Amino acid sequence: MTRELAGKVALVTGAARGVGAATVAWLHARGARVLATDIRPEVEQLAHDGVAVLVGDVSEEDVAVRSAAAALERFGGLDILVANAGRSVNKPVTETTAADWDEVMSVNARGAFLHAREAFRVMRDNGGGAIVTVGSFASTVGLAEAAAYSASKGALAQLTKVLALEGAPHGIRANVVAPGVIETDLLDTFRADSRAYLRSFGDAHPLGRVAQPEEIAEVIGFLASPRSAFVTGAVVAADGGYTAA
Repeated sequence: MTRELAGKVALVTGAARGVGAATVAWLHARGARVLATDIRPEVEQLAHDGVAVLVGDVSEEDVAVRSAAAALERFGGLDILVANAGRSVNKPVTETTAADWDEVMSVNARGAFLHAREAFRVMRDNGGGAIVTVGSFASTVGLAEAAAYSASKGALAQLTKVLALEGAPHGIRANVVAPGVIETDLLDTFRADSRAYLRSFGDAHPLGRVAQPEEIAEVIGFLASPRSAFVTGAVVAADGGYTAA
């Protein structure tokens, strides 16, 4: 395995489990030093040589500021941001409360914005970098009973395009990974029938299955690496062909 990211510093939000944890492992294995953040204290289990952790709520402005500062203090820079932290509420529109809406938006859109803003400031002053946001196929197709989630991921895609345009003069690239359904425990947090739901969505993907976290981490890693040097402002589908129809 090449150490193509040796000397680079990355910040990964929502890092305790699933895609976030897989991304931390991918980046670290290729030489990057990583600050892993999550609201769940279990993120502390990721701490080892070259990986530092910070526990906090991504929707809080102070956490975003502290995360960027921690990357600078601990590792001396910030070259890569992976805005992965996410939240979902699975309800029909008529049953979705204002509190539900605000909860999802605060993590998926506000949290990504705050961390991107702080990372952008560091990258702008240090000669560039790569921002990768983790969106969803739900930003481009309708997903019943996911009004807040779909809207938040649509907002994230548009935010990332703006980051790409404003970042280009400063050597900052910004791209969105738009996965289909991924086999993580996120589903368990908002559906009692999550395993059956997972199987039903697997059948809806032309490849006949849902994604594994490590497969999405590979796409994130590519967009964070110099191998995607001419890619910015893109929404990269990693959805098993779900949106190809």
